[in-house]
Amino acid sequence: MAKYIVMPKLGLTMAEGVISNWRKQEGDTIKSGDVLFDVETDKLNNEVEATIDGVLRKILASDGTVPVLAPVAIVGETDEDISELLKIAGGTVETEKAAVKPETKEPEAQIAASVTGGRVKASPRAKKLAQDMGIDISLVTGTGPDGSVTENDVKNYQEKSKDEKNKVSPTAQVVAGLLSVDTNKIEKDSRIMKEDIIKFKLSEELEKYAEPQEYRKPMSIMRKVIARRMLESKQISPTVNYNIKVDTSAMKNLREDVKHVMKISYNDILVKILSKVLLEFPLLNSSVDGNDIITRNYVNIGVAVALPEGLLVPVVKYANVKGLKEISAEIKKMSSKAKNNELTPDDLKGGTFTISNIGMYGVESFTPIVNQPEVAILGVNAIKEETVVENGEIKIKPLMNLSLTADHRAVDGAVAAEFLAQLKEYIEKPGLLLL
Repeated sequence: MAKYIVMPKLGLTMAEGVISNWRKQEGDTIKSGDVLFDVETDKLNNEVEATIDGVLRKILASDGTVPVLAPVAIVGETDEDISELLKIAGGTVETEKAAVKPETKEPEAQIAASVTGGRVKASPRAKKLAQDMGIDISLVTGTGPDGSVTENDVKNYQEKSKDEKNKVSPTAQVVAGLLSVDTNKIEKDSRIMKEDIIKFKLSEELEKYAEPQEYRKPMSIMRKVIARRMLESKQISPTVNYNIKVDTSAMKNLREDVKHVMKISYNDILVKILSKVLLEFPLLNSSVDGNDIITRNYVNIGVAVALPEGLLVPVVKYANVKGLKEISAEIKKMSSKAKNNELTPDDLKGGTFTISNIGMYGVESFTPIVNQPEVAILGVNAIKEETVVENGEIKIKPLMNLSLTADHRAVDGAVAAEFLAQLKEYIEKPGLLLL
C-alpha cells in the first residue's frame, strides 16, 4: 500500500526543514534504512532515512522549505494507483503524468544541404569535388534545385573557409582557444594576431566591472537561525560589557610542561579554569526564566566553532568534573565533528556558559552576544607582547584581553568584576586549581 514519506521532526524546537539534496530518484527501489534526502535544520545537516520498503513513486518536494510532518514523497508498488495520495498532497494525476514529458525533438540547426533518406542531395561533380578537397559535403549550403549542392557551392565553401583560416594567425587561434575567445567577435580589417586576442580578452574582463553589480541569495537555514537567535538575545538581555587584561605566561609554561604528554590549547586551559570559577560565581552560570533565576551545581561550557557558513557552539557537558586531558580531547572531537557536519542536536544543547575565541585572527577586543538562555559569554582575544611595570622594573609580557558580556538582569557590575578578577588570578596562577 502506497504511503507518504514526511518531513521528520528532528528536534523539539524544529518547525520546518530545508531539503538540500535528494539521494534517490523517482522510480528507484528503496529499502528501510536507505538515505533518501538531506535536510538542513537548526544549523545542522541531517540525512533522512526511509522507514518503509518500496518504489519511490513521486517526489512532492524536490527542494526548499517544508513544514514538519508535511508529505515530501510517495512510496508504493510500481503499478499502484497513487492518484488519491497525490490529490490529498495537493497534486493531481495529471501532475504525475506531466513528470514524464513526451520526447520532443529539439529544433535542429539549419543544415546547409538537404538530406533525403540520410543522403545529401548533391550533383555528382559536387560530390567528387568535395571529396577531392576533403570537405564534408553535409556542411555545404545547397543553392541548386530543392536545395541540392552544386559544384559552385563547394568552391564557395572552400574559399570562405580559406578566408576564415587566413583571418586568424595559427598562434592567435591557439591563444583564443586557451582564453575562450570567439574570434568572430573581433572586428579587424587585417589578420587577427595573438596580441589582438589578449587585448580583446582584457576588454571583456574590464567590462564585467564597468558597472557596479549586486548579488542576492536567500539565507541558509543556519544563517536564519543565527540571525533569529542573535536578534532575540539583543531584545531579551540588557547586557553590559567588561574587559580585563591577563598575563598568559603561566598558561604558556603549562602548555610547554605537558606537551610531551599531550597537546593542549589556551582554549582547553580556559575551559578548565572557567569550570571552577563559575561554580564560585553561580550567577554567571545561571539563566533567567520569567521572574526566576536558575543556578546550577554543574558547568556545561559551549565552545564556539566558526564554519564558512556560520557558527556552531558544541557543549562540553559537566566540565567541572573533567580533567584537562579529557576536556582537551572532547573539544578536539567536537570541533572535528562540527567541521565534518557530524554534530547531533544533543551536542549543541544544555550550555550554561559560552566561550568564543577569535584571538587567532589578531582581534584584541570585541563584544560577544549572549547565547540564550545563558546570561554570560566570554570573548577571548589575541595575545600581544606588551611592556609592563612590575616591582619598579619594565618587562615585556604576553598579555591577552578577555571580553565578558553579561545579562544585567542576573549579573550586576560588581559580581562581573569579581568574577573577572578571580578568573585572572587562576589564569596567572593555574597551580591554584590543585587546591
